Parts: sequence; structure tokens; C-alpha cells
Amino acid sequence: MSTVDKSARRRWWALALIAAAQFMVIMDTSIIGVALPRIQEDLGFSQENLSWVFNAYVVAFGGLLLLGGKLSDLLGARRMFATGWLVLLVGSVVAGAAGEIWVELLGRAVQGAGAALIAPSALTLLMMLFGSEPAQLGKALAVYGAAAPAGGTAGVFLGGVITEYLSWPWVFYINVPIAVIELIAIPALMPAGAAQRGSTDLLGAITVTAGLAVAVYAIVRAPEAGWASAETIVGLILAVVLLGAFLVVQAKRKAPLVRLGIFRTPQLGAANIAQLLLGGAWIPMWFFLNLYLQQVLGLGAFASGSALLPMTTAIMVLMVVVAPRLTARFGVKSMVVTGLVVLAAGLGWLALVRPDGNYWADVLPASLVAATGMALAFIPSLGTAISSARPEEGGLASGIVNTSYQIGSALGLAAMTALAASYGAGQLSDVTALTNGVSAAFVGAAGIAVAGALIAAGTLRGRRAAAATAEREPAKV
Repeated sequence: MSTVDKSARRRWWALALIAAAQFMVIMDTSIIGVALPRIQEDLGFSQENLSWVFNAYVVAFGGLLLLGGKLSDLLGARRMFATGWLVLLVGSVVAGAAGEIWVELLGRAVQGAGAALIAPSALTLLMMLFGSEPAQLGKALAVYGAAAPAGGTAGVFLGGVITEYLSWPWVFYINVPIAVIELIAIPALMPAGAAQRGSTDLLGAITVTAGLAVAVYAIVRAPEAGWASAETIVGLILAVVLLGAFLVVQAKRKAPLVRLGIFRTPQLGAANIAQLLLGGAWIPMWFFLNLYLQQVLGLGAFASGSALLPMTTAIMVLMVVVAPRLTARFGVKSMVVTGLVVLAAGLGWLALVRPDGNYWADVLPASLVAATGMALAFIPSLGTAISSARPEEGGLASGIVNTSYQIGSALGLAAMTALAASYGAGQLSDVTALTNGVSAAFVGAAGIAVAGALIAAGTLRGRRAAAATAEREPAKV
């Protein structure tokens, strides 16, 4: 085998590690769902506090992503990728071995911190490996993108299997062998890259992390505490103050955590808005579809995970095979707008679910339409958000786009949870009321997707406009 062939094979094996990282980061948000009742029983969680087994991960993940992206640029993507896996491994062991509530929440937060280091460095490594070849980059992004829905569905499926046949700690311990394999393979497969000079801007890191964490905390608490409650209002005001302080710090620093000028990069801001609204529509759909399958149609954990496999398979095939070719032919703007419209159509169809419905008529066809929309919009918007930045800011761009998607997911899920509850989704004993709440959530998510399509149509540039801008404008420094 020639040196070129060996190099190409090594690069695709490296992509497998990167895709596995995306798979695990998303899976860790979904795998605990089925195990929560067992965790509640063993550790003594109250019903009100049980959601924090999920939220502790999301708050740490969303709050630390920008810092993770900056550290990836400053200290090297490979180093931070490996560090993230080590942190995730430690958090998984702590969460699995926990015998008290506070230990469980600490372990979940440490898992989220590890994921916040892994996600942006993984995208930076992907760009280092494939960024010089647009055709190969499209395929690599498709594989990476397909790993996200696969991880979400696998989490539900594996969570049910593990909880039923093993015990709940194994939903955390499953990360350990994968992390060990990654840590062993990283030095041989991942490009080293070069660290950069500069400071970590600790004040900026503290204010943005605290601001995002408080915002996510307030949002995920709002359905329980009330959107108009003092807790929610004070939390959101504090988040705005902290994020405002972050912007002031960034404007005055010579070496800021986030160079604010990056948002003037053509396409980057628009692509991040598309990712934010895509997460805001997709994650509520996934959450409430699981709710409908299990609590209305009466499917068990194993059957519910199996029911989502066609949707996951469709996304993976479309992202890997179809979306890159269509993007090359029609351009990013057309694909993102079309994808969001198709996603909205699928969500609108899902809103027609019935209390006495069945999987084949009420779920399967509509979920496949929604999956098609997700597949068409995700890869073009993700690739644009990353590739629009300067090469030395790849980690920062990755952190920003991951933050956009995660914050959009948290906002969308919290808002749709409140909407569903107002239509009766909290009445688990009343199947009709529960279905009405689920239907309302699907309608609301469809509205988010429509808003995303309209904003993308107005802000993303067409191929000709982007090319003309590139010719007129020199690279910004």
C-alpha cells in the first residue's frame, strides 16, 4: 500500500473517532431518560429535582462550549480532544458510582464539561483533516452530522436495554471503554496542529460561562417555576447582565475569548442563527415523539427506540449520500431554507397525532419527512458556520456553532414543554389531554422551523452574492 493510501485510510479512521465523539456527546443527553425512575428510587430524588440528572449535563455543556473552543485554538485541538475524553471518563465513573444525589449531579456536570471540550475540538480536527478538499469535507461533515441523530436514538434504545437487563449505572459506564479506545487511538490518528500564543481571557470565560449557564438554568427551570415567576425573571435578567459584561470585556481586551469581529464574517452569523433555530425545532420533536410513543401508544423502551430507527437511518443516508450532492448543485441558502420548510411540514404532519393512533399511520411517514428536512438543512448550515471563520479560529467557530445549537435546543425544549403543559401534557392519566399537549408542541416546533426558514432566506447569501463578496472584500484580520 502506498504512503498516500495509508494517509487517506488514517484520515478516515480519524473521522471515525470524531464521529464517535459526536455520537457520544449527544447520546449522553438521551440515554438516561429511561433510567431516571430507577435513579430516583435508588438515590432518593424528589420528582421536582429528578430533571437535574439531565439538566446538570446540559448546563455544563452549553455554558462551557465557548471556553472549550478557545482552549482548542490556544492549546491545540488534539490536546483538548484527548483532555475532554479524559474528563468525560472521570465524570461517567463518578455518575455511575454515585450513592448520593449531589455526587450524581456532580458526575453529570463533569460529563458535560468533558463534552464541552470534545465537541469544538472535534470539529476543528475535522476541518484540519478535510478542510483543504471541499468534496471530501462535504462527505466528512455528512458523517459527522449523521452521528448526532444516531446518538440521540441510540441513547433511547440503549438506555432501555441497559436499564432492563443490567442496571442504571451502566448507562454511564458505557462511556468508559469508548473513552479508553479514543485515548489510545488519538495520538496515532489525529493531527497534532499548532498551539497559538495568547491568554485564555479568564474574565471573559467566567462571564460568558456564567451567563450561558444561568440562562440555560432559568430556561430549563421555567416550565416548573413559571415563566412569569421571580425566579425565572431574575435568572434571565442576571444572564443578560453577565452576557452584557462579557461583550464589554471582549470589546476592550487585546486578546479576547471571542473576537467580536468574527460575527462580521459573511455567512457565519446567519448560519449560526439557522443552527440555533434548527436545534429549537428538532430537539422538541425528538422529545415529544418519544413521549407519544411511550405514554400514548404504550410502547416500551426497547420498542420505542426501535420505532425511531427508520428516522435515524433516513437521516444518516440523506446526510451522507444526498445532502452534499444537492448542496454542491443548489447552494447553501437553497438547502437550508428548503430543509427548514420540509422539517416544518413534517412537524405539522406529526401534529395530527391521535389518542387512538398507531405508529404506521401517525408517526412513521411524518417522522421521515421531518428527518429529510433535518438532513437537508443541518450539514450546509454547520459547514458554513465553521468554514466561514479564519483557520486559526476554527475552534472558536466550532464552539460558537455548538453553543448556538445547544442553546437553541434548550430554549426550544423549555418553551415547547411549557406550551404542551398548557394544553394538558402533564396529565399522564388522560391520554387525550396528553396527545393534545404533544400536538401543540409539534405545532410550536413547526413555527420555529418556519421562522428559521424565513430568517435564513433573508440573511444567508446565495452562491452568486457570496462569490461577489469574496471578490470584493479582502480577508479580515
